[in-house]
Amino acid sequence: MQPLIDTELWLARKRRALSRPVEGSDFLMRRAAEDLADRLGAVERRFDRAAALFCQTSGAADVLADSGKVGEIVRVEMDDALLAGSPGLVAPPETVPFEEGSLDLVVSLLSLHAMNDIPGVLAQIRRALKPDGLFLGALAGAGTLAELRESMLAAETELYGGASPRILPFTDVRDAGALLQRAGLALPVADVETVAVRYDTLFDLAADLRAMGETSVLVDRSRRPAGRRLFARAAEIYAERFSDPDGRVRASFSVVWMSGWAPDASQQKPLRPGSAKVSLKTVLEDVRKR
Repeated sequence: MQPLIDTELWLARKRRALSRPVEGSDFLMRRAAEDLADRLGAVERRFDRAAALFCQTSGAADVLADSGKVGEIVRVEMDDALLAGSPGLVAPPETVPFEEGSLDLVVSLLSLHAMNDIPGVLAQIRRALKPDGLFLGALAGAGTLAELRESMLAAETELYGGASPRILPFTDVRDAGALLQRAGLALPVADVETVAVRYDTLFDLAADLRAMGETSVLVDRSRRPAGRRLFARAAEIYAERFSDPDGRVRASFSVVWMSGWAPDASQQKPLRPGSAKVSLKTVLEDVRKR
């Protein structure tokens, strides 16, 4: 399979971001950790062994520990720098370093969108889960940075007569559900939350993306230096199309959440087609009569 994403470059960008921390630039990761806490809180189960897989910070592991529902917690990152001195495992990108049926819970926050083989990673997660084990994951989804994508495309087309890809093609929520099913996970659920963030200019958004380590890592990204002229024109287009009355611009971040369970005989099964005792037509007729 031809790789779409340069995962080594993504990791290098993460290392650089860690070496130059910017206060507040981790807002998406903090929000994802808060959402994880809410979602885990709705699950009335205890998990003996869990993995925080490629979560980039200790946020997910902290949520698992604070929940009181998890026994052993193993952090897995792609580099020692991401562990930041905390105990854990280092594994190559797109590798789930656990034996078959050895985990009760796997969580992953905001890294799967940087994987070339998401189906393969999900299949490995499914393999590592015990029967009735749970996967909870979040990744950047379709609609993320849509305003920036449109502005850069328009500016580059105007200035150079053509445009090259600069922003990842993010996964749609419907495709996320299909990926869970393809990996063999039962009771798959996918939903999306969109966060709108406001900035003074496109340049402030770009600074945040650098601080997150989330600038372009496409293999087929343009090698032409993106000079100030291009960004200046893109900033003008951004302000023209996506500014609020106060002059500030909006940036959209869509987070797709996925959950699925390793199959187990104890789980609910859909009814066999044709086994219903009351027809949908009868139900609808009763509703109309009320």
